[in-house]
Amino acid sequence: QVQLVESGGGLVQPGGSLRLSCAASGIFFSGFTMAWYRQAPGKQRELVAAITRGGSTNYADSAKGRFTISRDNAKNTVYLQMISLKPDDTAVYYCNAESGFQNYWGQGTQVTVSS
Repeated sequence: QVQLVESGGGLVQPGGSLRLSCAASGIFFSGFTMAWYRQAPGKQRELVAAITRGGSTNYADSAKGRFTISRDNAKNTVYLQMISLKPDDTAVYYCNAESGFQNYWGQGTQVTVSS
């Protein structure tokens, strides 16, 4: 059974930081591209950042310079370090694992940026 369990979301003030974690089980973690997506109310889900099996990363323009994605294959975990958070970053953040025809999602974690 595949599980992706996100944690680390919460309420933070503008300018603050959060680190999201996604612990994976039931997959050959190191063989998957891992990504973070987010969905704000009334908007489509969008890619925030991704990291390939080899460690290459790519970021949405809105995340560049503020967010960092990383992975620990020994812990089957992917992280998203977020700094300088803005109210526009408020969304449910989802972890995604993709490898060829296999594609899995976590249940999401809420991030709210508000004073």
